[in-house]
Amino acid sequence: MEITTSDLGLAARVQHLTKSYGSGASTVRALDDVSVGIRRGQFTAIMGPSGSGKSTLMHIMAGLDAPTQGRAWIGDTEITGLDDLEMTILRRRRVGFIFQAFNLVPTLDAIGNIRLPFELDGRRPSAIERARIDGLVERLGLESRLHHRPHELSGGQQQRVAIARALATAPDLVFADEPTGNLDSRSGREVLQLLSDASREQGQSIAMVTHDPVAASYADRVLFLGDGRITADHPRRSAEQIAAHMLAAEVAA
Repeated sequence: MEITTSDLGLAARVQHLTKSYGSGASTVRALDDVSVGIRRGQFTAIMGPSGSGKSTLMHIMAGLDAPTQGRAWIGDTEITGLDDLEMTILRRRRVGFIFQAFNLVPTLDAIGNIRLPFELDGRRPSAIERARIDGLVERLGLESRLHHRPHELSGGQQQRVAIARALATAPDLVFADEPTGNLDSRSGREVLQLLSDASREQGQSIAMVTHDPVAASYADRVLFLGDGRITADHPRRSAEQIAAHMLAAEVAA
């Protein structure tokens, strides 16, 4: 009998994952036999130096990239081998994304961007979903900016719109790629607190790629990657402990 991701209490997992680019002598192995899961209702930070494979790992877990070898699941659905349409529908219904570059649609106002996942799914938000959107808008301080387009918003406001969009459908799983990279420290702290609350209060599973020890200190768990492998897996750590670990890893390298 095959063990499922749910049996393991995981929102997503990968098994013996390898990702290579190029061929022959110039082959670069971005991921090297990685097996790991993202636990349900937990906020996980994925850290490592540039080129360690952290973004590649997130992209494969999210179904945005395909592995060279190995298998990946979102919930109990194996996503390796799904065709583009199946993958698109699965992502739309069960996964939220927060990118450093915001990825807002420039022709839509803030509320249009927040409601975009429902539009793409060909439906309107239910009463419960509308209430959730209203709560996110209020929490993120966007009430007065809903009818502004992205170019009329500050970077922090654009990132908040992107977060509201990612959380609006209450996805099982939220992937955040350097979500505070373009924000000032106060906006960044607000974003991290919101992600932390989403996992603790709403039971959402959040995987965040970051190089910032302060950002990672908000997470329940910190995974460290180096040269395409997981080098450490720690429960919650302070920013100082995380920075010390990264420094020691760099010295050892």
